Amino acid sequence: MIETIYYEKQISKHPRTLETFTRFPKAIKIPCDHFKEIFNPSSQNFRLQKKKPALILAQNSGKLIHSVPSTYGIGGKVNYYFSHMLNCIYDCRYCFLQGMYPSAHYLLFVNYEDFFAEIEKKAQKFSPEPSWFFSGYDCDSLALESLTGFVKSALSFFECNPKAQLELRTKSVSTKILEESPPLPNVVTAFSFTPQEISDSVENGVPSVMSRIHAMVRLADKGWKLGVRFDPIIDCIDFEKRYQNLIHEIFDQLPVESIHSVSLGPFRLPEPFFKRIEKLYPKEAIFAGNMEKRGKSISYRREIEHERINTCKKLIVERIPPHKLFLCETENQKKI
Repeated sequence: MIETIYYEKQISKHPRTLETFTRFPKAIKIPCDHFKEIFNPSSQNFRLQKKKPALILAQNSGKLIHSVPSTYGIGGKVNYYFSHMLNCIYDCRYCFLQGMYPSAHYLLFVNYEDFFAEIEKKAQKFSPEPSWFFSGYDCDSLALESLTGFVKSALSFFECNPKAQLELRTKSVSTKILEESPPLPNVVTAFSFTPQEISDSVENGVPSVMSRIHAMVRLADKGWKLGVRFDPIIDCIDFEKRYQNLIHEIFDQLPVESIHSVSLGPFRLPEPFFKRIEKLYPKEAIFAGNMEKRGKSISYRREIEHERINTCKKLIVERIPPHKLFLCETENQKKI
């Protein structure tokens, strides 16, 4: 899968670097002084790199833990996100990553121990109030577990730090590490969904809706807490019918007691990211019409956004207790 590995010289002897080299013995290995030499040049072709991304191994020496946006809508009183990896194995047309980063290469920060040390500091600072830490902002938390071993490391850490709450967000069905581990009360695995017809059109490489549901059922049977994320909600023909079918497919099979939370988030992108992605896909229907600028973001017109979210909200509260439903708002959005 990986044919080329770039690595920072300073982490050439790091155990995860050496382990990665062993896992890909035939890969070409190229040293560099800093990952930005490979990842940051603006002249790169994201779409071309996406066809065969390289792997970059680096150490994140900057800020490791970030406060979530005020519109995030889910979590507790104290909420952070972190990114042990940048870029994703999947190729969703609406994904902000292709508007944010000049490169499609996988950038893996091998210094997990530094991330966990910062998480422990934050959790202790706000204890006994639980602190939430969200993984899956800049990558899929599970899809490349066989390469990264991140979830395995995270489970060991969070088992010893019960006041730190972890969400693993994913579209993957690579749940083996979770199925083989005892469930932790402070870890939620959250799966993202759009109707299958939309997924087929704009979520290239993503496992089918039904295979993701089956993965959730397997985890529920093992006792894991689960999240369901309808984010982004994509407007489409026969919207109510398609989302009704999706919601029924999910909640007909998942036991309610296994569901930690459900969130609804409208399609939204920062304006600069939207413009870059629109240039990549000038004929893509999801970027055409019914959009408006609101604050610093591009999203559906307010009336369409409210109608679509309210439609989903009504369908969902028929299946779960209302306190488990969270709304992720766009900038300047009125309360629904």
